[in-house]
Amino acid sequence: MDILVELNLFGRDYEQEMRPLIRAFLPGADFEVSQYEADDASMRLIFAKEETPGMLSCNASNAYSFCMLLMEDWFRIRIYKGGKLIGSADADGVDSERKAYRNRVAREVYRVLSEETGHGLPWGILTGVRPTKLVYELLEEGRSEEEIGSILRKEYLISEQKLATSLTIAKRELSLLREMDYKNGYSIYIGIPFCPTTCAYCSFTSYPLARFGKMADDYLDALEKEIRFLGSIRPKEKLSTVYIGGGTPTALNEAQLERLLRMVRDYLPMDEVLEYTVEAGRPDSVTRRKLELLKEYGVSRISINPQTMQQRTLDLIGRKHTVSQICEAFKLARECGHDNINMDIIIGLNGETPEDVADTLSKIAELDPDNLTVHTLALKRAARLTTEKESFAGMEATGVSAMLAETISYAEKHNYKPYYLYRQKNMAENLENVGYARPGREGLYNILIMEEKQTILAAGAGAMSKFVFYDEDRIERVENVKSLTDYISRVDEMIKRKKDFLGL
Repeated sequence: MDILVELNLFGRDYEQEMRPLIRAFLPGADFEVSQYEADDASMRLIFAKEETPGMLSCNASNAYSFCMLLMEDWFRIRIYKGGKLIGSADADGVDSERKAYRNRVAREVYRVLSEETGHGLPWGILTGVRPTKLVYELLEEGRSEEEIGSILRKEYLISEQKLATSLTIAKRELSLLREMDYKNGYSIYIGIPFCPTTCAYCSFTSYPLARFGKMADDYLDALEKEIRFLGSIRPKEKLSTVYIGGGTPTALNEAQLERLLRMVRDYLPMDEVLEYTVEAGRPDSVTRRKLELLKEYGVSRISINPQTMQQRTLDLIGRKHTVSQICEAFKLARECGHDNINMDIIIGLNGETPEDVADTLSKIAELDPDNLTVHTLALKRAARLTTEKESFAGMEATGVSAMLAETISYAEKHNYKPYYLYRQKNMAENLENVGYARPGREGLYNILIMEEKQTILAAGAGAMSKFVFYDEDRIERVENVKSLTDYISRVDEMIKRKKDFLGL
């Protein structure tokens, strides 16, 4: 039976902070969240009769109730399980600065849930997607590793292993970014929302070719307008990186792919670009001619993504290709001259074990890619693993932390260094995604977008432009519509959104 959680907040609104922390301890929990004003009578009613928590609507035997009274410089927390008080915290004189206050509340919730469940979280109370950004910023401030370690242990309860990982990656990022003038540059992302099929774990803007392939030319017509516009708005700045992702860009046929590559060449200032990446993620979308086109048009980095080398898993998650096709596509890319190839894998896929991951890694070792990106499965609301969860019931992966340990050992053995890291909501065992690369083969775009260090202009359905204002320590976002048909019919509006934002 699923766990039901009721979160009652009185005063400050910390739902977005508390929900992922609670769910990390109670995976799969269903939530009911209530917000009350500080002077609401129901607040006084509940807290006046704490000994009768059954007054709360969430009082089933497996249910948790979190009652948080959060005022300006003090808080009171009561946590019940099945109507029985299992933990509490009271504090006054608390620092009223929002971040410090939030962290203090989160630490108390962490303490109670850690005692209740008998385990901790490797990332402590850090629930955001960019844990290394905090470390990066502390390094930029000139803090020593000892100071940073003390802050992350005491303030965020981070484990020693994740502290070491964060420091290693943040120092590598700092070194790489110092080599490029990122503040006086920008990057461009181009989204191609077509795929051979939609994978069970995917929630990206993605349209299966069988149903939507006939719209690809109309999509490229619209995309050409937006790419031309993006190439005209920052004439005094240097274009640092270009990333074509999706979806699967190589799902386009050869003529369409060349048309896309020609747009980039003709409309964008590519002369001094440091990195030009195209995802060729699905091996069933790759041909020799497409790989040759990528080289001819100056693409310097590609991805060929197996996700797993277990055929039964590929079949289960809806990837309509074989393990042999993965190997063939990779070898073909090498034959065509591609010398910076990334491969993605996902740990935590349904039905897999640490032994399966070890076998996947041994097969990847035979191919010897230049980058390896390790994703931990995150259950997205729009993905089939969630919307059709009854079809995958009983097939959850086991030992995901052991899988991660396999990937760490593999990376060390084969001379891959971690260089970027990010997290997502609802990740298996509260873990992370890590990018590894051989020295000199790091993906610069990945660092720029994860650490939010540079303005990234974006084109395509579902793409989001991110504008970084260094002097104001501010980031603004301008989104495109996700719908393929809406994007095609409203591309002029997408361009106008950016024009209006920039005052052009």
